[in-house]
Amino acid sequence: MDMVYGFGAFLGLFIDLIYDRRVISFNPLQAHKPIMKNIQRLLFTLSMLFAVSAGAQAMTEGGDEKYKPSVGQEGKDVIWVPTGDELVMNMLKIAKVGPSDLVYDLGAGDGKIAIAAAREFGATAVGIEFNPEMAALGQRNAQRAGVSKQVKIIQGDIFKEDFSKATVVTMYLLPELNLKLRPTILKMKPGTRVVSHAFTMGDWEADAEIDSPAKGYFWVVPANVAGEWTLTNFDTQGPATLSISQHYQRIGGSVLIDRRSQPLLNAKLTGTKMEFSYKDRNGNFRTAQVTVSGNTLKGDDKGGYLQNEFTGVRR
Repeated sequence: MDMVYGFGAFLGLFIDLIYDRRVISFNPLQAHKPIMKNIQRLLFTLSMLFAVSAGAQAMTEGGDEKYKPSVGQEGKDVIWVPTGDELVMNMLKIAKVGPSDLVYDLGAGDGKIAIAAAREFGATAVGIEFNPEMAALGQRNAQRAGVSKQVKIIQGDIFKEDFSKATVVTMYLLPELNLKLRPTILKMKPGTRVVSHAFTMGDWEADAEIDSPAKGYFWVVPANVAGEWTLTNFDTQGPATLSISQHYQRIGGSVLIDRRSQPLLNAKLTGTKMEFSYKDRNGNFRTAQVTVSGNTLKGDDKGGYLQNEFTGVRR
């Protein structure tokens, strides 16, 4: 964002947003909803202004001879404020984007994140943008960047388009839109990586955060591992039972061996990969590394010089 946009334009935006031209009555009951929506948009713009003032790369209005968008212009659900180049790179790096990835950028704007994913990391990318003129600009930008075979910017609604095949999802949306998308994202293939500029996913804690040049959040979609699992070859003298409770990627529980329950220690879940430690029947500490696939799992159990492979089925 060009800081010439700064105070004068921001003040005008403030007045327009708070005293929306469409709010013709000052009856609080009538004006409440549009004013609250506009305050949210204002806060969204403020977050970008503060990011720029804190040292983020300055951004200028882009476009070409066919279409020139302006920073702060209204969209379907959010105003358009492009993500700075440095943060784009950091978002794609934290997600470990590579040539085998399919990146979907939700609310793609002029296509810069999708283009960077292809040009800098070799990925295939799709941007979903509601504004048809902006989507067309994004595709022309991909053509100019030489990545039009890898990048498609489509006109569509992020709440209606199917992005379930993505291995990486990026977005810069308002908090309530993140929450609206959260159930869809959590149903995606475990291991799918998600990066959001500026805003969280409510009580789904981020797996990692970006602090510079602006705030970003990173998640890995967790597998569903909750419940009781019957483990075979986990204990040398018979089957064992693994009980797991789950809140997104946070897990806990116990393992039952010979009718003795041992708590899971340092339990972790990242995508389909689960790890935990426990005490075996002899009181020795052991560590299990597990891969979950639906209602089955496979794992390695290590302790001292001993190692064994085991399997499990959810009851």
